Amino acid sequence: MASLIDRFKYDVFLSFRGEDTRHDFIGNLWKALQDRGINTFIDDEELRKGEEITPSLIKAIEDSNMAIIVLSKNYASSSFCLQELYTILDCIKDKGRCVWPVFYEVDPSDVRKLKRSYGEAMVEHEMGSSSNIDLLQKWKNALHQVANLSGFHFKKDMDTATPLM
Repeated sequence: MASLIDRFKYDVFLSFRGEDTRHDFIGNLWKALQDRGINTFIDDEELRKGEEITPSLIKAIEDSNMAIIVLSKNYASSSFCLQELYTILDCIKDKGRCVWPVFYEVDPSDVRKLKRSYGEAMVEHEMGSSSNIDLLQKWKNALHQVANLSGFHFKKDMDTATPLM
């Protein structure tokens, strides 16, 4: 009988907007997880050939025991990030596995209610020439869903993340 550890290739899948967090927060988080023996998937920019999630990235999500989603100011401006979020919620959370949001320099209510940068990003997606109403609604629902999960609120002026329950 395979153990839980054998079932998954990765312990954690990290989802984030690279331009906001890759070189500071994500780099430190990834190193801290790796130093503790937690096998963590972090995407390589080479995987992003276009705006669609590749089968290899979907496989990495499916092969992860849990996901940490770092919701930063520009996360929702990326259709790639929004599609990744939707896929994570579909492949991980809906199968009873854990998803932890980290609200990095953003208020969870802004994500939930699509305010400030999250609202602006959704307006931009809606105005896009290839906007798909069904897809946009899926992304909005995914943002609302992740903002309602227990997670952490991180601000640069704080020494640690504050748990949100």
